[in-house]
Amino acid sequence: MRQIVLDTETTGLEAHLGHRLIEIGAVELIGRRPTGNHFHTYLNPERSIDAEASAVTGIKDEDLVGQPLFRDKVDEFLAFIRGAELIIHNAAFDVGFINAELKLLGPQYGQVTDHATVLDTLLMARTMYPGQRNSLDALCKRLGVDNTRRDLHGGLLDAQLLAEVYVAMTSGQVALDFAFDADNDHRGNHALNDIVITRRPVVLRATPEELDLHAKRLDAIDKAAGGQSIWRKLESETIH
Repeated sequence: MRQIVLDTETTGLEAHLGHRLIEIGAVELIGRRPTGNHFHTYLNPERSIDAEASAVTGIKDEDLVGQPLFRDKVDEFLAFIRGAELIIHNAAFDVGFINAELKLLGPQYGQVTDHATVLDTLLMARTMYPGQRNSLDALCKRLGVDNTRRDLHGGLLDAQLLAEVYVAMTSGQVALDFAFDADNDHRGNHALNDIVITRRPVVLRATPEELDLHAKRLDAIDKAAGGQSIWRKLESETIH
């Protein structure tokens, strides 16, 4: 099975307010092992980066001068992900931004799911580790993945870390070598170290008071959505 672990960086948090992609990083797995193939590009967003986003990524407006536009890289990008399963942490965010970029280029490009399927590791982690923090940093710490290089967010580095986290979450194995060092090619030597599970995870169950507050919160969301809340629909489907 061909899988592409993907991460993006953006000018801000809201694609619908005109924020744009500034970086895409993706690494290829086949049979759950890294092939050494990857896609990485910075992008000129044709707008300024929010100060908060720049503080997180370390990318400044001047860094993107002369970088390609998304339309210059779209065919290469879609060819790289085509037919694969995309593994993304908080997929709604990244897919939403990529879809917004595709929409700007015209209907002939469709949406991400016209080219690949999507697996959200954040949703997977919330199921596996309920009641715990499930950010990428938290999962690296929990699963023994070395993220000491992650002083700032970066598309390719985060994709490499997420690949290791994904393998650990799904098989109990970590420490894949995802280095892309031109002077030190490790593509044929990806060591795997076993995680020793010493105890069962603790399941935190909601109290009656918490369930009541949860129900009230769903009522408020349902009201705001005009009775079309996805959470209520899921709840109804579960009951019936």
